[in-house]
Amino acid sequence: MLTQSSTVASQVDAAFYFIVGVSTLLLVAITGLMSYFVIRYNHKRNPTPTDIEGNTWLEVLWTVIPLAIVMVMFYYGFLGYRTMRNVPQDAMAVKVTAMMWRWSFAYENGLQTDVLRVPLGKPVKVLLRSNDVIHSFYVPAFRIKKDVVPGKENVAWFEPTSLGEFDLMCAEYCGVDHSKMLSKVIVMPEAEFTRWYKSKAPSLAASATSTPAAAKPMEAEKADPLVAEGAALANRNGCFACHSRDGTKLTGPTFKGLFGREVTVLVGGKPKTVVADEAYVRKSIAAPEAEIVKGFQPRMSPPKLTDKETTALLAYLKTLK
Repeated sequence: MLTQSSTVASQVDAAFYFIVGVSTLLLVAITGLMSYFVIRYNHKRNPTPTDIEGNTWLEVLWTVIPLAIVMVMFYYGFLGYRTMRNVPQDAMAVKVTAMMWRWSFAYENGLQTDVLRVPLGKPVKVLLRSNDVIHSFYVPAFRIKKDVVPGKENVAWFEPTSLGEFDLMCAEYCGVDHSKMLSKVIVMPEAEFTRWYKSKAPSLAASATSTPAAAKPMEAEKADPLVAEGAALANRNGCFACHSRDGTKLTGPTFKGLFGREVTVLVGGKPKTVVADEAYVRKSIAAPEAEIVKGFQPRMSPPKLTDKETTALLAYLKTLK
């Protein structure tokens, strides 16, 4: 089994080991009895068939004993299930958005990331939503798995007990790039997490209110419904998890000043300079791995946008100067 890195992991493992142990014993016992009966009552030893009547006590025993075993299995499983269902009131909430084929995490201070950072020894509540099809939020080391369903918000929680990076994946087949829908849960010491969390909040506040570059898009959103629709689409599709609006370098190129600037991209591994005009941005949205901006990894999956939605998104991006 994997390392137990959450408070519920030991309960899940206990139920798992118990069920596997009982099943193994039953398999050995039943297989042994079957082998014994095949040899003991072989036709050569018993050439004349014997009519055997039923035995009420045996029938009761082989009904009651399996029932008792199943109920004990249920009890052990229910203990862990009950713990997982009761979310601590002081749990930190993180909104998790699943989409083909990536994850986006939104914190209470407005920060959006493509990896989940959490403090050690503190409960974390994840609010799970999907933008397209059914996904499944799965962290093996935490023994946490929860379906992420379109049109419904599911809730799960965990409390990490070990520092480090842990795999986060989708455990529900969701299309051609399902196997690439991977991320990380990074567990940090509480003090370090607090510093990281607070250091991100001011920059977000500044980008939303104080800087002229960010103020213009906000005014444009109020003045132009198309721009407002584009901003909503960018937020809903998790674009800001990888692309900043204030020039900050994330896992993808910044949206700030995108239109009209020269960009060095890699086409077939060879560098090429292009101008980020409307045609280039449309192509990058529809086929994000065709021309990879130099210095970045091809992590983006194409969003399912109509031509009208793409036009609205482009209108919004043009305001981020």
